Amino acid sequence: MANLNAQKKKKAILALVKHLCLIAFAVGMLYPVIWMFLSSFQKNDEIFNVAAIFPRRWMFENYVNGWKSVPDHTFGTFFRNSFFLSFSIVAGTVISASLTAYPFARLKFRGQKILFSLVIATLLLPGQILLIPRYLLFVKFGWGDSYLPMNVPAFFAQAHGAFSIYLLIQFMRGIPKELDEAALVDGCGYFAQFFRIIIPNCKPALFTVGIFSFIWSWDDFLNHLIYLNSIGKFTVSLALRMFTDNSAQIPWGQMFAMSILSIAPCAAIFACAQRYFVEGIATTGLK
Repeated sequence: MANLNAQKKKKAILALVKHLCLIAFAVGMLYPVIWMFLSSFQKNDEIFNVAAIFPRRWMFENYVNGWKSVPDHTFGTFFRNSFFLSFSIVAGTVISASLTAYPFARLKFRGQKILFSLVIATLLLPGQILLIPRYLLFVKFGWGDSYLPMNVPAFFAQAHGAFSIYLLIQFMRGIPKELDEAALVDGCGYFAQFFRIIIPNCKPALFTVGIFSFIWSWDDFLNHLIYLNSIGKFTVSLALRMFTDNSAQIPWGQMFAMSILSIAPCAAIFACAQRYFVEGIATTGLK
């Protein structure tokens, strides 16, 4: 009995130590976000010159002034632009990647292995190599200063398409093929099998692709900087850069306040769809 109690006590101590280590690690990982959040309520001279992390006086006006910091525009415009661009890219990526992954995962056709190798090979191609030719091509199309260079390629599985296609292929291969055979006997063609069998069983993987696409498009800065010139079309990432364009002193508190708001959509979407995200990652490639 004494040995049993000693073992239980030892396990409890080990569990406590493990949880304390995990909490310390989590605090260390989140410290930059915590510091930025607290700094969003401080004055400029307090953010970098005061050792204390907590503000002397909570300046909630940083959020109000930061929201209206750009003349003739508010951050509501930039958030609306970012949501429109991100959701259009998500829709295009999910549709095009699922349609492309289906024949690779469930059908047999000539040149399948070669085409699949070419799709995967695009993962090894640095995106910087394509910047100049893509820019010249889109300018000839007359797509300058618009969202078309970013959301139209998504409908052709170009915006992070190779990764999304690969993830969906691995997930679709785990769906029993007996379902396809039963649907074929019932008179369902390939498109009917795709919409009635594959799509309903691929919801976790589709959610995963959607979350990745949203986060990548929301956080994208380089493509937005290259193709967008009008302030009214700026996304949140470009609007945040405008805080550092002024020749006067940078309003760090206002910039941190808007940065915190820019993080919120990604965090909220991940929190709401976390169950599908984890399930999609955990079951990809499993039979």
